[in-house]
Amino acid sequence: MTEYEAFAVELAREAARVSLPYFRGVCEETDKGGAAGFDPVTQADREAEAAIRRLIAERYPAHGVIGEEYGEDRPEAEHVWILDPIDGTRAFIAGLPLWTNLIALRTEGRPTVGVIGQPYLDEIFVGGPSGARLLKAGGETPLRARACARLNEALIATTDPDLFTGAELGAWTQVRAAARLARLGCDAYAYAMLASGRIDLVAESALKVWDWSALVPVIEAAGGEVTNWRGEAPDGSGQVLAVGDARLREQALVALRRAAL
Repeated sequence: MTEYEAFAVELAREAARVSLPYFRGVCEETDKGGAAGFDPVTQADREAEAAIRRLIAERYPAHGVIGEEYGEDRPEAEHVWILDPIDGTRAFIAGLPLWTNLIALRTEGRPTVGVIGQPYLDEIFVGGPSGARLLKAGGETPLRARACARLNEALIATTDPDLFTGAELGAWTQVRAAARLARLGCDAYAYAMLASGRIDLVAESALKVWDWSALVPVIEAAGGEVTNWRGEAPDGSGQVLAVGDARLREQALVALRRAAL
């Protein structure tokens, strides 16, 4: 692995060390959603991000950081770490092992290193210049997205259709009707399964930069693609389409473009 890939794995292990003891245990939670609806944040979210930030400040003090819980620090730096200490907090508080620690390095404006960590399953999916791999039980397994030429043969996923707006829901419903099988509720773990060759397409909206940055290098290094719903690089629209086989992209965008921001 490159220097930054190895450090991203180190950060993932630190996030796991802090967050895993709270899983299925006693963990304080608060609702930051207010009138917009229940949006939990836990003691584990806050402590994990604080721990990661400390390591970054010690090792690379000139690097920037963007995190879900503690905001931005030098976001215009050449190298910026983008953190979601626990993606899938709803799964976390429900005791479901589908939450992840998301860590990305953005270099000159684009994600170049990404880690999707699932501590309870002892899995770290890492992608970057040296390729994509799964670290588990002391071993490494290369990651490769699988071939799937047609949407009607695809296994697709999204976290929750209720998160889509009216137009987005219509677009997702059209894609889902064409697909062979759809799975829900996996949060960022669905992207790890795409990179592993288990899922073929993931479509989501309303994502923040810390929700999607880590998955981009993992999926791209595994041979897949990540775009927005216009077929361009992911951006502030929050709409993300990930495919393991590029041939699925245009088939899905026939519907998704109609609701693209």
